[in-house]
Amino acid sequence: MNPADVTVRVAGGADARALADLRARWSAQSAADADFAAQLAAWLAAEGERRTIWLAHHDGAPAGMASMLEYRRMPKPGRLDSRWGYLSNLFVVEPLRGRGVGSALLDAVVAAADARGYVRLVLSPSADALPLYARAGFVVPDGAAGDHRLLVRAGR
Repeated sequence: MNPADVTVRVAGGADARALADLRARWSAQSAADADFAAQLAAWLAAEGERRTIWLAHHDGAPAGMASMLEYRRMPKPGRLDSRWGYLSNLFVVEPLRGRGVGSALLDAVVAAADARGYVRLVLSPSADALPLYARAGFVVPDGAAGDHRLLVRAGR
């Protein structure tokens, strides 16, 4: 597969069904029922502007997704407030794994985090996903050496 065959865009409310189907596949179910799609749509609406979800397509079909939640640090004397992102729910359908879809999604998330001026981008990856994140510059933070449950990428 040519990475140019993958398109990634920010998902909206109209994509709730596609996102629900991807989430169901991630949970080892074949497809989402209408109740789950409605539940996911309500969750998306409640998350508001703090959460961004990206949807990847290949050959016109949903191929994967990723999500980022914005955290806002409360200011305190002597320290400015700041914002950072928490990357979660990066998922690619099984037949397309290892073919550039995950990298395309991750590139979109990192570009958005950089454009927003986030001081860091944090995630808790599965062991299988570590090489993907390492290639994108994520590292285990000091004090957590040997523990892959938390990876950090400093903002640009």
